[in-house]
Amino acid sequence: MSRKYFGTDGIRGKANVYPISPDLVLKLGQAIGLHFKDAQTHPKILIGKDTRRSGYMLEQALSAGICSVGVDTSFLGPLPTPGIAYLTRGMRATAGIVLSASHNPFYDNGIKIFSSNGYKLPDEVELAIEKLLDNPNLAVNLPTGAKIGRASRVDDAIGQFAVYLKEQFPKHLTLEGMRIVIDCANGAAYRVAPKVFTELGAEVFQIGVDPDGTNINNGCGALYPQKLQERVMLYKADIGLAFDGDADRLVVVDNKGDIVDGDEIMAICALRMIKQNKLNHNTLVSTVMSNGGLEIALAKVGGKVVRAQVGDRYVMEQMISGNYNLGGEQSGHLIFKDSATTGDGVLAGLAVLQAVLEEEKPVSELRKCMEKLPQILKNVEVKEKIPLEKLPELSSAIAKAEKKLGANGRVLFRYSGTESKARIMVEGSDKKDIETMASELCQVTISTIQKYVEK
Repeated sequence: MSRKYFGTDGIRGKANVYPISPDLVLKLGQAIGLHFKDAQTHPKILIGKDTRRSGYMLEQALSAGICSVGVDTSFLGPLPTPGIAYLTRGMRATAGIVLSASHNPFYDNGIKIFSSNGYKLPDEVELAIEKLLDNPNLAVNLPTGAKIGRASRVDDAIGQFAVYLKEQFPKHLTLEGMRIVIDCANGAAYRVAPKVFTELGAEVFQIGVDPDGTNINNGCGALYPQKLQERVMLYKADIGLAFDGDADRLVVVDNKGDIVDGDEIMAICALRMIKQNKLNHNTLVSTVMSNGGLEIALAKVGGKVVRAQVGDRYVMEQMISGNYNLGGEQSGHLIFKDSATTGDGVLAGLAVLQAVLEEEKPVSELRKCMEKLPQILKNVEVKEKIPLEKLPELSSAIAKAEKKLGANGRVLFRYSGTESKARIMVEGSDKKDIETMASELCQVTISTIQKYVEK
């Protein structure tokens, strides 16, 4: 069965509008609490958030719902998504909940859930929570008196997570003498990231560390690295690191001011791990969106790439089932399974810095290990996400494009799991050709969906 509320990364939408409305979020809290109620003797659910204004409203509604079914909650405050996953494990909580819409604008928000082991919930568990949420008897026979849950606050969440991150950086290395520019997107990493890199010895220049509740991801962070590029060149920095709103993804700017995406970061890390005999089965897990040049780079040294569907939790599921220890997405979600249970932008940044120090090469040199194939990604706003099999005209256009590309290219059409958009990716050997194809497919997508909606 398909899920009604949950997408590829939790529930997401405009804050204070269904389904991210206080009334539904309270009921969701009840459903979550009931689902996990019997998991521990004294169940406790952690709630963390990014810096959106709506986070204050939603954490209270969520906590009220959870406490109303007899489960305790603890507020972590603004903390990166991987920090909430880490503390869920470390504090032996029953579950951890993140209030964040990641890279989306401030007026959106979202809810994603970690189980007690720090992993995102599988589809079937999300479906079970949805069934509880839609059950008309959800709020029947609620506990009273001393059986009602209690809410508390964790005061040292940032400090705990910072210590964990610093412990992942080899003791024999130091960032002393390195100039680093970081862009925290006015989001969840605005306190922990500067703390980590500064305490490891780097000279740190900061962007996006003044959140006001409405400026998260606003012209800064992983989606808008232009300001970071300028500062790297201005300060003659060794590297620039940009995180998104919840800091589970990373985009790097090298010492020459050029952007290094998730595919290139994965190539750098995977090739080093193969060289050190640390990459399980010599295999990297990426998604269908990753550039074909990644497979070529690994194949040269006897490695391979396994592809999952888009979404870092699907990458992690593939990693768990195949016992792989490195995976990620082109967008910058990097998962180092030996150290973490979800994507972690700061941890990924430390891995790149470790490569720079141990290889004694700048990022501009390290990135040459992978040569990208020409690839175009376009996004189209859609009113409805109509299944491709119901759009024969679009299916035919895609098939024609794939035939023209032949064995040297591919077309990928998918709907975003977090936004009302269709994503069209075309990869091939000739950049001009694939740009034309991508634009044509966008036009066909718009017209065919419009026709379908008007029927």
